[in-house]
Amino acid sequence: QLQLVESGGGLVQPGGSLRLSCAASGFTLGAYATKWFRQASGKEREGVSCINSSGGTTNYADSVKGRFTISRDNAKNMVYLQMNNLSPDDTAVYYCAKGATGSCLGGMGSWGKGTLVTVSS
Repeated sequence: QLQLVESGGGLVQPGGSLRLSCAASGFTLGAYATKWFRQASGKEREGVSCINSSGGTTNYADSVKGRFTISRDNAKNMVYLQMNNLSPDDTAVYYCAKGATGSCLGGMGSWGKGTLVTVSS
């Protein structure tokens, strides 16, 4: 059964850091691009970052550039999102999604159920 499970969310103070993990089962995540999205309450879903299948290409939304880093460990079937210098504007449910191809330019396939990140003092 193809499954993506996000973890690592929680409550953090402004300026703090979190590392989100996306664990895949039932398929080889390393064959596909993986994207992180987020959705804040009352707002539309926003693409945050993408990493291609090899890990050689990454991209980021302007709002997180310089603060977030996406990475992957294909041997562990995992993708990560390191989030630093968090602000309340980063509060959202974060989702990882499997790409349809190995490229970040392709469409999306399966989604996880999300992990909540709350940035508050």
